[in-house]
Amino acid sequence: MAEAGARPPEAGFAPPRGDSAQREGGTSEAGARPPEAGFAPPRGDSAQRFRILVLNQIAASGLSRLPKDRYEVGKELSQPDAIMVRSADLHGTPIAASVKAIGRAGAGTNNIPVQAMSTRGVPVFNAPGANANAVKELVLAGMLMAARNLPAALQFVQSLDPAARDFDRLVEEGKNAFGGRELAGKTVGVIGLGRVGCLVADAAIRLGMHAIGFDPEITVEAAWSLPSQVQRASSVSDLIRRCDFISVHVPLLDATRHLIDGHQLANVRHGAVLLNFSRDAVVDVRAVLAALEAGRLAAYVCDFPGASLLGHPKMIALPHLGASTREAEENCAVMVAEQLRDYLENGNIRHSVNFPEAVAPRESAFRVAIANANVPNMLGQISTTMAEAGLNIHTMLNKSRGEMAYTLVDVDSPVPPEVVTAIASIEGVLAVRYLPASPA
Repeated sequence: MAEAGARPPEAGFAPPRGDSAQREGGTSEAGARPPEAGFAPPRGDSAQRFRILVLNQIAASGLSRLPKDRYEVGKELSQPDAIMVRSADLHGTPIAASVKAIGRAGAGTNNIPVQAMSTRGVPVFNAPGANANAVKELVLAGMLMAARNLPAALQFVQSLDPAARDFDRLVEEGKNAFGGRELAGKTVGVIGLGRVGCLVADAAIRLGMHAIGFDPEITVEAAWSLPSQVQRASSVSDLIRRCDFISVHVPLLDATRHLIDGHQLANVRHGAVLLNFSRDAVVDVRAVLAALEAGRLAAYVCDFPGASLLGHPKMIALPHLGASTREAEENCAVMVAEQLRDYLENGNIRHSVNFPEAVAPRESAFRVAIANANVPNMLGQISTTMAEAGLNIHTMLNKSRGEMAYTLVDVDSPVPPEVVTAIASIEGVLAVRYLPASPA
């Protein structure tokens, strides 16, 4: 497999919008020292072994999708071809020039320098939906804990003296302080109707609740999966004033930071419960504290313990358990491993947060994959370069997403290294890879 890359244009690329993820922990390296300048030279052939640097603990079921005869997987590898990561923070960490892709075994990518990878022509993959059911179940648990005052009730029971003579009387008298309410007949508002939001709305309806949703950028796929009983809110404010439970499921972007703030909470239905299992900063915790103290909010349930709210009697904080199930971790690992393998071997892109979807079955044994700026005449220059080298294009796929474009070209004969280098020298080309099919 031969590869080359061109110097990125002076103007950087802003990555297309994608899911974001919680940061957790850090790492001191990501594939050894970067080269002084330029791109890694072409290396290997169709029988190349790929090197995968693993950060954090990745489920074995996912790593097993990478055949040992073609993949070397480890936590201390230098010059890796790809990185698999869960929560390790790659910001400020040198990422080796050999890295061609990064896979996040989870939904979001806040811990990965996506924009910097875009300027290098490196796709960042994630696993949207792989942990959706785990998060949905935890949201339901949060609703039940808040509705039935379960945390306080548990603390009360644990405080009892089992040797007390009047133990039974204390239990009966104490339970009166923890009377709650049922979910059936109540209204839940879901802000963000992606995979998790749709599942939460569906589950709530099955529990006898009414559901209202708001998502101005809902995808066609999500719209098809959304239950018909879900009512549409015209805005976040409209949703908040109509709901007993408010569950937030949006990525952390500049536009969603402090989406739930004091202005929004001023309109909240009295005694509502706010649930945040998306990203910590989506909610302004100072505004939440004020709403709790004023009694406008009955409880705040989240997956992000914060010092300012810790210990508050109306606060239910969990230690980032959203995706912490065996099933979710395995689903994420398998999904990302398969995506990385298909990209490294065939150039196909599925579920990237900064590249367009680009999947093409091989129609020849000789494929070239090109990441480039989404500017005019790029395809013409690529085609001309190949034609001048006597290469016949069998089929070509070109996709774009914002300022990023990606092209897969199958040709009828082997591609000489000098052609790869020539394509890489075209202004605006970020990375080129030659992907001859592996021997059967």
